Amino acid sequence: MKFLDLAKVYVRSGGGGAGCVSFRREKFIEYGGPDGGDGGRGGDVWAEAVEGLNTLIDFRFQQHFFAKSGQHGMGSQRTGASGDDIVMRVPVGTEILEEDQETVIADLTEPGQRVLLAKGGNGGFGNLHFKSSTNRAPRNANPGLPGVERTLWLRLKLIADAGLLGLPNAGKSTFLSAVSNARPKIADYPFTTLHPNLGVVGVDAHEFVMADIPGLIEGASEGRGLGDQFLGHVERSRVLLHLIDGTSDDVATDARTILTELEAYSPELAAKPRVTALNKIDAIDPEELAEKRAALEAEIGGKVHLMSGVSREGVTDVLRALWAEIVPSRSSVTTEEDKPWQP
Repeated sequence: MKFLDLAKVYVRSGGGGAGCVSFRREKFIEYGGPDGGDGGRGGDVWAEAVEGLNTLIDFRFQQHFFAKSGQHGMGSQRTGASGDDIVMRVPVGTEILEEDQETVIADLTEPGQRVLLAKGGNGGFGNLHFKSSTNRAPRNANPGLPGVERTLWLRLKLIADAGLLGLPNAGKSTFLSAVSNARPKIADYPFTTLHPNLGVVGVDAHEFVMADIPGLIEGASEGRGLGDQFLGHVERSRVLLHLIDGTSDDVATDARTILTELEAYSPELAAKPRVTALNKIDAIDPEELAEKRAALEAEIGGKVHLMSGVSREGVTDVLRALWAEIVPSRSSVTTEEDKPWQP
């Protein structure tokens, strides 16, 4: 299935049915009076987050979502039927934006979460509604209110516990394939990964979700390479794993390049907890490795883990460091199910 994280949709709620002008006509009843019913209400357009979806590809083939209009009122005080609602089913983590692609209408981050996108029009009153002591035979009725028509954008931001960052060919896809059942494309040329990948990672009987996005290069915030269009997929992550190619000539500059692009994209993203790892240590001799580790620690001002996605050396230590950052944010969310039962 092709990955799609941005889609344009057109929604329209149903219009209300018109009220009816009718008078009771029965044998031997001289003054039947008005009996026109009200029009039915138009259907609403809803968006609902559902599990089992991780792409917006369905909205490439269906962009229009129109709810049914209400039926007109009828004689004998019969109200028209209301129009059926229509529900857009979107993946968890979908943002709904106005046509300007900046104003956020809703952010659906939980399964089952719903939001009303377009409300259906009310039905018009029939002439029975206008009967009074001074107007015993009204001959007027209201038309139904029209529906609401909107153009919206859907933007998917994957929900993962950990996000992978790094330059192209830093070994992100190799690392993800080594620690999970995900099988991203791996090759020895830049920009092998063209769309985000998700994998479920296990360490010490714990599991968490990791997201791999295409590599960033210098100037990505200005549109170079694939730009920063995929950074939204790691915005929701609890921790970031910054992988640096150990075979690079200047690992400190590589690290600074990614950090600069993060700060240019979002200060909140740059402030997230981060684990830094020097990858491909199986291809470096010990002396050079020690020099590069020292230069990298001086640049970022923190600890640098050593690992190799191919030989899997040091991978477990990196996963444990990630889990140590994830577990506080998970434990802070206490649900009713976690509390002990009391009578």
